[in-house]
Amino acid sequence: MQIPAVTDAQELSCDVLVIGGGTAGTMAALTAAEQGRDVLLLEKAHVRHSGALAMGMDGVNNAVIPGRAEPDDYVAEITRANDGIVDQSTVRQTATRGFSMVQRLESYGVKFEKDEHGEYAVRQVHRSGSYVLPMPEGKDVKKVLYRQLRRREMRERIRIENRVMPVRVLTADGRAVGAAGFNTRTGEFVTVRAGAVILATGPCGRLGLPASGYLYGTYENPTNAGDGYSMAYHAGAELTGIECFQINPLMKDYNGPACAYVANPFGGYQVNRHGERFVDSDYWSGQMMSEFAAELASDRGPVYLKLSHLPEESISALENILHSTERPTRGTFHANRGHDYRTHDVEMHISEIGLCGGHSASGVRVDDHARTTVPGLYAAGDLACVPHNYMIGAFVFGDLAGADAARFRAYEGELPTEQVQDAHELIYHPLRNPDGPPQPQVEYKLRRFVNDYVAPPKSGARLSLAVDHFERMRGEIDEMGAQTPHELMRCAEVHFIRDCAEMAARSSLARTESRWGLYHERTDHPKRDDDVWLHHLDLHKSPAGTMEFTARPVEPYLVPVEEFTPVGGASRHLGEVHPEQVATAGQRDLAPVGSPTRTSSTETRDTTTAASHSPRLLELLTLIEEEPELPLLQPFLTDPDPAVRRAAVAALTETVPAGTGPALAKTLADPDPGVRGAAAASLRELVEVLPPGPELGSGLHAALAHVDALVRATALDVLRALRLGDAAAYAPALADPDIEVRIASVRALVSVGALDAVARAGADQAREVRVTVARGLDTPQALAPLLSDADILVRAAAFTTLASVGCPTPYDLAAEDALAAPSWQVRTGAATALGAADPHRAVPALSKALGDPNADVRKAAVLALLRHPAHEDARTALATAVLDPDADVRAYAARAAAPA
Repeated sequence: MQIPAVTDAQELSCDVLVIGGGTAGTMAALTAAEQGRDVLLLEKAHVRHSGALAMGMDGVNNAVIPGRAEPDDYVAEITRANDGIVDQSTVRQTATRGFSMVQRLESYGVKFEKDEHGEYAVRQVHRSGSYVLPMPEGKDVKKVLYRQLRRREMRERIRIENRVMPVRVLTADGRAVGAAGFNTRTGEFVTVRAGAVILATGPCGRLGLPASGYLYGTYENPTNAGDGYSMAYHAGAELTGIECFQINPLMKDYNGPACAYVANPFGGYQVNRHGERFVDSDYWSGQMMSEFAAELASDRGPVYLKLSHLPEESISALENILHSTERPTRGTFHANRGHDYRTHDVEMHISEIGLCGGHSASGVRVDDHARTTVPGLYAAGDLACVPHNYMIGAFVFGDLAGADAARFRAYEGELPTEQVQDAHELIYHPLRNPDGPPQPQVEYKLRRFVNDYVAPPKSGARLSLAVDHFERMRGEIDEMGAQTPHELMRCAEVHFIRDCAEMAARSSLARTESRWGLYHERTDHPKRDDDVWLHHLDLHKSPAGTMEFTARPVEPYLVPVEEFTPVGGASRHLGEVHPEQVATAGQRDLAPVGSPTRTSSTETRDTTTAASHSPRLLELLTLIEEEPELPLLQPFLTDPDPAVRRAAVAALTETVPAGTGPALAKTLADPDPGVRGAAAASLRELVEVLPPGPELGSGLHAALAHVDALVRATALDVLRALRLGDAAAYAPALADPDIEVRIASVRALVSVGALDAVARAGADQAREVRVTVARGLDTPQALAPLLSDADILVRAAAFTTLASVGCPTPYDLAAEDALAAPSWQVRTGAATALGAADPHRAVPALSKALGDPNADVRKAAVLALLRHPAHEDARTALATAVLDPDADVRAYAARAAAPA
């Protein structure tokens, strides 16, 4: 291709420019548009399927749901997890606004797990506080957001430009006024003038090199190459915490998380090769990764996610989540190795390093309105330094950025000529060397240096070598060759990666201590130094173009945390950080000397049939872009070709015109099972946004009699969720021949309080149904028959439910007797039940249970003893449990001695 002239640029204008169409960017665009601003959303891929949410989300890690968690507790937890270095005002925004964001997302159609009563099914995965909200049907989150962007009222305000990649934020008079970039398909040069710019480009996931050596086989979305980090830096914004890397546990030989967050609520957990839990610290801290790495390297490794002990229904549920929402290729990966969760635990390893505010604390410095230190420039999502912000925090700060940026109108001055020319040169320079080294080779070498010299454990010498290599690679990167717009995009990304690599190396050199566990472990400065380093480490680009650093004291906390006492005060200007002398090994003029004796340091699953070549499919795809009303889609729902009808269901799900609910309910009667399955999946996906009208209710009631069990179960679940049914409609399904339908019937009956009918289902022949019954009953008397059920999992569920409904005499006696049951599941349930019993009977029994051979029983006993804090014998027993060989037991027992 030819290099376009700078003067031939396509110039766009808007009030608010959003760069990045993922989690935070989508929300920022929606909020700014709702405030009446003209918004331009630029995405280097396609907004429909870009960003970390492209494949969906299996759960929320930090949901602060009223009644289940308190904002102040969450702020304190994040402060501890980040070793005290946080701006609590930003973390508190996520804590206080997260619940309303969950509700907002629900109004869009995003689904979060709820129980039979419609309450959020929040789980405790972290050592203190219940923050994990599963999303078992979360594979379509991005599709739901795209549907919001395409609403007519939003399309009038939001212009989406896909395949446009900005490379620089433009500034004038000290404030952001636009951006410069190019079209990644046509190569056209693009400039934008804007009143405000919101960076939402995600983390720098393509920093370290995965163990596979595959450039794009990263833990994070591989399109996230640090674009926003580099653009913010060159625009003059401060970045902070860049030495605090993101490192995660992941599956061995597979670029995906092992998903302990998903598996833990089902009973899975991390163990060493002996089956022992070993993680003492909380799961969202860098210290956890240090413990993980140490165990992995010891003779107790490898490390596994243990699932093989779980019952079939739990494993099936996990497979439905992990092999669809999390990674569609995951099931294939296991199958090709001949592995199955029923027979093989999942071997784990450690990911490559990256920069990410959402999972650690590396990012652009922002205040509690997502403002950076450059006026008119905002950052949100994984790009912004709001520690452990995760998905909900990205949405919250996208919303904050959109609301605050809506104060600005389009910039009317001239765009800065020199900056525009510099951006043009960065983009198109590789076209001058079409036969130069290809981008994959240069990027591989760059990221290999990151692994060799920057990845923990760090040392001043290795980091100094890294700085030297990254400086030298400027020239090598300038020699890269490209011939197509796509190759230009990849070359620009290498510039971003190099910037991030240098920031990471220099920042790690500047912080002369160890902190955050494995995230910043320096072998030459192995101790944490709060006296000198209870500071943020900020970096910015100096007028001379060098990286300069400032140590900024942590501000006094809004929520006190006993372990840390920030005092505020003035910042320390550190200036440039110079590498150590590493050209020679020691002094050139000295002979070698002996060394002292050293001591060791402590796409969704493919269920479609053959592809259709009907011209009607093309006609339908064209129609979707026009946001059609239902009458235009109706003929496609009755087309003779099942593939066309399935596509019409997908179109309904994406556009949701008026009448979608009744139309989908009617489609549940389609003669083709694939079409029925698509309609059922769509109803479940849209259940939160469908108006619960009589026509929809009528269609769902009719579906209760359908021959297809999937249709019947779906009708029950949707009727329950929309409150469109009653006990008379639900009860007949208790006799259904299909287990899933009977389970749906039990849940529906619980939702309307028909517990007499639920109790009768306690005699069902399927244990899965009886377990659901046990979880739904609300009195000890109703649970009594299930406490002596023949199946161990039913008895365990019944005892566990006693913990929430009460465990008076004689049920406390039954629980005490059950502590001697042969099954560890029953003993675990019995110990849990005794948490709600009279302490004079419960505490002695639970104290004895602390000697149980099964760690899960001991853990349940500790948690139950924590419910009797006033009993002296309970405190004594907990004091002994802090020496338990199991890490979970020790961690929970330690909470008894921890300050409130």
